Amino acid sequence: MLKRFYNLYARHKITYHNMRCNVKKFICILLVVCAAAMSTVFTACAKESTAASKYDIIAIYDSENRKLSGTVNFTYYNSTENEIKDLKFNLYGNAFREGAKHAPVSSAYTNKAYYDGVNYGSMTVQEVENCTGWNVGGEDENILTVTLLTPVYPEESVQISISYTLELAKVNHRTGVTKNTVNLGNFYPVLCAYSQEGFVECPYYSCGDPFLSECADYTVTVDLPAAYTAATSGKLENESTAGDRVKRTYSIKNARDFAMVLSDKFEVATQNVNGVQVSYYYYSDTSPQVSLTAACESVKYFSQTFGNYVYPTLCVVQTGFCYGGMEYPALTMISDELDSDNNVYTIVHENAHQWWYAMVGSDQINCAWQDEGLAEYSSLMFFENHPTYAFTRTGLLGSATKSYRAYYTVYNQIFGEADTSMNRHLKDYESDYEYTNIAYFKGLIMFDMLRQAIGDEKFAAGLKNYFEGNVFKIASCDDLFGCFISGGNDLEGFFNSFTEGKIVI
Repeated sequence: MLKRFYNLYARHKITYHNMRCNVKKFICILLVVCAAAMSTVFTACAKESTAASKYDIIAIYDSENRKLSGTVNFTYYNSTENEIKDLKFNLYGNAFREGAKHAPVSSAYTNKAYYDGVNYGSMTVQEVENCTGWNVGGEDENILTVTLLTPVYPEESVQISISYTLELAKVNHRTGVTKNTVNLGNFYPVLCAYSQEGFVECPYYSCGDPFLSECADYTVTVDLPAAYTAATSGKLENESTAGDRVKRTYSIKNARDFAMVLSDKFEVATQNVNGVQVSYYYYSDTSPQVSLTAACESVKYFSQTFGNYVYPTLCVVQTGFCYGGMEYPALTMISDELDSDNNVYTIVHENAHQWWYAMVGSDQINCAWQDEGLAEYSSLMFFENHPTYAFTRTGLLGSATKSYRAYYTVYNQIFGEADTSMNRHLKDYESDYEYTNIAYFKGLIMFDMLRQAIGDEKFAAGLKNYFEGNVFKIASCDDLFGCFISGGNDLEGFFNSFTEGKIVI
């Protein structure tokens, strides 16, 4: 997701009242060992594996009542080393209900998000089949726990069916009805990622991207008014029309999640890039070809630089959104309020997330810089190699450094000492401002200093190794750092100085 506070991009005043120095400091002890000794924190879909969990989703959208009725026929493949008796699913749509413990939108963005005044949505589970019982709980009514009929053992599968209703708020956010579109990010119950401690529950914090999920195969059928066009994460497989309704079925393999944006106003521009169908969905862009070109050029550049884009399609979608943009596998949301330059930058940044989030996952809850810092620096690399656009390496690096130093000064004045550690839980950020400067700007600065220290060739090789070694997995900090250290570089102290907040920039 793009939350930028450069002078060039900032559009909102940020105030700081009654801020308390209660930020917990987490120090990540980075122990880099040989690849044979590394342990995997999260399970993952192996690139070569044919066994994977599968979502078969049927969703019916009622435009008059802003309601989506869905059924998830889910096949769980146990890729862990443990027997699994219960499955846990994140109910992200429930974050928009009245009385939620964690507001899905921070106070700094509330007015921009709720264009028609604050209102609410919800995700309600009606029934779960093929289980002995189920309940909704978690920290914020955000977790569906399903007790299986019998335990599922490693390399075995089990099927369940979940019926649910998603009521949509009128909100410019990941999940909601905007003035021109219907944003359906996180629109279904999604299995929690599995770690050494068990399933990871993800409360919906307003700061950052509070999502952690593993790859699976998707087949999604959406039933909607015939006037609506759907931009989705999947490739269109078939379509049928009955009266004033249309059913479309999409599919995608090895995807971390699935998203859609619906609208009866979309125009579409499409171009093929090395076999990938890149489509730009828009309704108020006066220069759609510029936007499509930026999308296509960034896909081509990132494929050449990091590794091939693996999905058959990519949808770049203009929509109502209170931030700059938001990434999903094979789909990116781009705010309709951006000017031309901001629009191009956001498209490039969100497309970079196809590599650093969608294909190579990471722990966005505790190490948000890992994908955001890489997406920022990948954007810098793109513009550095495409001088026809209005951004330069010097300009982007200078803006990030200036903003980070201003943050450091402000927080020193407020707290007496600014916490600049990078590995911290989303709930421990005091504000969107702090999150942006740590996850985005300090991350960008770190990668640029790393590049200067080891040279362009080793830097590029490290990123390629990181991509190739972790595609479809959830990569740890050690996985990332190890790709550079394994090249014979003594960099442990360098990485520790950044992540532990010891370096002065």
